Amino acid sequence: MDLIVEQAALARLITAEDRELPVSATLRYTADDPLAVFVDFPPEATLVGDEVTWTFARSLLDQGLRAPAGHGDVRIWPYGRTRTVLEFHAPCGLALLQFPTSALRRFLLNSHALVPAGQEDLAAVVERGLSSLFDGV
Repeated sequence: MDLIVEQAALARLITAEDRELPVSATLRYTADDPLAVFVDFPPEATLVGDEVTWTFARSLLDQGLRAPAGHGDVRIWPYGRTRTVLEFHAPCGLALLQFPTSALRRFLLNSHALVPAGQEDLAAVVERGLSSLFDGV
C-alpha cells in the first residue's frame, strides 16, 4: 500500500500586470519523506516547459495558513479568509500564486492523517539522506 496523499488544486497565478491566470497544481505528501510537501506544476504552467516540483517543509505550510511564514525560496501567508498565497523564488524569477485556503487545509489534514505531526520517523529520514549523500563514495 502506498502511503501518499495527492490532491489536485486550482491556483491563480498573479502576473506582473496584476492579472490572475488559472494554474493547475498537484499537492503531494509521502510518508517516505514525512517532513516535506511537494507542489507539482504541469509543463504548460511553467516557464521552462517541463514539469516543476517545489518542495518545502510541511510545517511551513501549516504556519503559513495562519500567519506569514517562511523566508528564502518559499513564503506563505493568508490572504483574506478564503485564499492563501504561496510565493516561490527561483533564479529565473518569482511566482506568486493564490490557492483556496480550504484546499490547502484539506491537504494538510489528510497528510496529518497519514503521518501525524510530531510522529515523523526522523531516523529513517536522516538515514536516507546520509545514504544518498555517501552513495558511490
